Amino acid sequence: MSPGKQASESDAAPPMAAGVELEKMRRRVRLSRLALFTAIAAGPVALGVAVMSGPTTVAAAPSDTPTAVRAAAATADPAGYAQVFVDAWLRSSVNDADSAQARLARALAPDVDLPDPGASAQPKPASVTAVRSAQRGAGEWAVTVAAQYADGRLRYFVVPVTADASGASVTVTGAPGVVAGPARAAVAKSPYGVSVPSDGDLSLAVGEFFGAYLTGAGEVDRYLAPGVKLSPVSPTPYSAVTVQEVWGAEEGAAAERVPVDGTKVRVRVQVEARDGAGRWPLAYDLGLKARSGRWDVAALESGTARDGGAR
Repeated sequence: MSPGKQASESDAAPPMAAGVELEKMRRRVRLSRLALFTAIAAGPVALGVAVMSGPTTVAAAPSDTPTAVRAAAATADPAGYAQVFVDAWLRSSVNDADSAQARLARALAPDVDLPDPGASAQPKPASVTAVRSAQRGAGEWAVTVAAQYADGRLRYFVVPVTADASGASVTVTGAPGVVAGPARAAVAKSPYGVSVPSDGDLSLAVGEFFGAYLTGAGEVDRYLAPGVKLSPVSPTPYSAVTVQEVWGAEEGAAAERVPVDGTKVRVRVQVEARDGAGRWPLAYDLGLKARSGRWDVAALESGTARDGGAR
């Protein structure tokens, strides 16, 4: 072989070797990527192993995100179904088993007998309302339903109901039972113990506010503290409103003069509203704030007046 040819082959050898090494490196990168993607699909543990053992050096930061835990599905309350059943059951009769009410009652409670009212039976209820639900076990409920009659009587029934977690399957499992109504709950002492003069600035401001709010006499906005949003009742329900009593939670509510700006008080207002059908006693809890020698309404405790969270 000529020296020139030997030199040519010798010069070509390094590029060929470099190409082989480059191809090996590319293969390692491809394998590393494949292992990394496989580990991601397999989960965080496999991902950590792949990162630490792969040919490419990668720093894996520990995750602070907790493992997601599936929360138990909320169990649907079957109170509405119990209400529909009691209403249909009270309006049905074994002597008219093909009526719409009887068919509805049997559909919800296939194993419950229909009532057999006599000629002098009490009239059908004017309204039926579910008032309480108590879960006794997995899928087992006791629903208390109140039936109100036109003559003022009120009767309570407790109904056993079985329902799945989604509420898609519901069955009344037994006949209703008549039970006593709820006992009278103890009432906490009212925080409104300060009598507010009827001819004072605060009572006058409250009267003007309710005149605008309930009768449309004037703009409501002029009686509101800055930032408070409140729309009047619409359509206007009453023709006149009179303040009967005002009681405050703080002594400042009874002050003869409006206190310094920013002073806040809470009051309970008893009003008498009038319309064409009669007179109606109403009560409201208000928050007021002193500003420029006057009282502004800062909150209507029903939650309809808002000023960005401040009360």
